[in-house]
Amino acid sequence: MGHEFWKGKNVFVTGADGFIGGWVAKGLVDAGANVTVIIRDLKRQPNALDFHGMRDKVTIVIGDISDYAVISRLLNEKSIDTIFHLAAQAIVGTANRSPISTFESNIKGTWTILEGARVTSTVKRVIVASSDKAYGDQKKLPYTEDQPLHGLFPYDASKVCADVLAQSYHASYGLPVCITRNANTYGGADGNMSRIVPDTVCSCLLGKELIIRSDGTLERDYMYVKDAVSAYLLLGENMHRKEIVGQAFNFGVGQPVTVIELFNSIIRLTGSKIKPKILDQAKNEIKKQYLCVDKVKSLLSWKPAYTLDSGLKETIEWYHSYLKDKGELR
Repeated sequence: MGHEFWKGKNVFVTGADGFIGGWVAKGLVDAGANVTVIIRDLKRQPNALDFHGMRDKVTIVIGDISDYAVISRLLNEKSIDTIFHLAAQAIVGTANRSPISTFESNIKGTWTILEGARVTSTVKRVIVASSDKAYGDQKKLPYTEDQPLHGLFPYDASKVCADVLAQSYHASYGLPVCITRNANTYGGADGNMSRIVPDTVCSCLLGKELIIRSDGTLERDYMYVKDAVSAYLLLGENMHRKEIVGQAFNFGVGQPVTVIELFNSIIRLTGSKIKPKILDQAKNEIKKQYLCVDKVKSLLSWKPAYTLDSGLKETIEWYHSYLKDKGELR
């Protein structure tokens, strides 16, 4: 990738121990940035930084994103130029069971980062990760960036709040903010095995039972994580443009895929013979969600480089190596 822009820049990534944040931090390190990350607690099990071999390549600060003193000190001491705010409690089931911890992380964490950025003179750009879930259930598909945000379930609502807070800081204080609304993102190094892609891939590779929690007809837009990284870095590089700053952008493929189609693709690519079992138990799930990506194509000339098959192939290779290293596959 020709991301010369990032060479020597001081960049702060929240959520770098998580899936997308880990890949973005890796993309920035590979592009020559000085990357600082914040981790709430050092866990014994490996996280995204370990999967990418990044622990020695970034500066790790232990702290909570909703602790203003920690964020303020970090932004100042590291002379941070760019913030990628990707930290979130992102598991829908956890959000439904425990909304308060999700709101603490996703809403308070966001206003803490935004306020820290507002009063730190070195900060030139802030990219805040919202989600396609912020749109909620809409009659008009695909979702465009000017549609109202109707996310009502706990995770979705928390992303609406983060999104509107970012818009507020741009409108009220001129903070150079952009907002991303990503489609469902998948790929290797996703430590959250309850997510549909890693769960299905590992089940196929290990010959385990395949479970579809919904009725299999839910439609989503699935984007490969390397496409998400290229979109994030390109957006950051273009935030000096007045037609970009303050805007929200959909990142996705723009093609709906049903859960059963996704399963069948993974089954085919892994050579598995297992038939999925449909439970039809999904709660608080929207039937159809996919994104219009015309805005990012026209303003940033970005489009995904990976098809579903090519992204899934790389993902399967990653989990195959991972399971082999753990001694679970021969």
